[in-house]
Amino acid sequence: MNLWQKLIDGGKRLFDSDLDDEPVPADVNCAPDPRDVGFTAAVVGLGAKMAKADGRVTDDEVMVFSRVFQTAPEDAAAVRRVFNLAQQTVRGYESYARKIGRKYKARPCLLEGVLDGLFMIATADGVVTEDELDYLKTVSEAFGFTEATFRRIRASHLGADREDPYHILGVAHDAEFDDIRIAYRQLMADNHPDRVVYNGAPREFETAAHDKAAAITSAYAKIRAERGLITAH
Repeated sequence: MNLWQKLIDGGKRLFDSDLDDEPVPADVNCAPDPRDVGFTAAVVGLGAKMAKADGRVTDDEVMVFSRVFQTAPEDAAAVRRVFNLAQQTVRGYESYARKIGRKYKARPCLLEGVLDGLFMIATADGVVTEDELDYLKTVSEAFGFTEATFRRIRASHLGADREDPYHILGVAHDAEFDDIRIAYRQLMADNHPDRVVYNGAPREFETAAHDKAAAITSAYAKIRAERGLITAH
């Protein structure tokens, strides 16, 4: 009996039951325990509820799930049945995410792989809604990821967010803070309203320069606060 048939036989009861979240040791391969049916059920539950986050489930989303989690073509019908079962469960997605996060805390690359898969499901229909982004952010937090890590993962799937403070300063999410400080100071020097006008820009550009300087300052403050460096300058 293959894994998908076990999940079908377990039915909604398997998805609604408490999952074993005994922590597993770190593994350089970042792989789940192949015998961990509970993990697979939790991941299917997350995927199914991710697809449902915008109120509808498309065939493209199920197909993406099958591709991301490498199901065999002959298991397509079983995957669809399991997906439908998972959508009907009473357990909320937050519970699945917390269980997976606790159990595989020592394998962050595995957790990131799961989050990557959920992003791929979210983008399968070509539109990522605010509800889906909220879902992904909540899962990321349950996995123990920082705000900066979530931004990095999000950017790898959706491109840079124009409101992302790292994007505004033109630095990587994992940049050293000293490098961020240097980038901030250089941007402020280049975009100071007085300098913009001094360098020959029309006086009308001064308001835009003030707005840009404010955005740069705000981005720097957000990163300082995020990294617990609120006294740094």
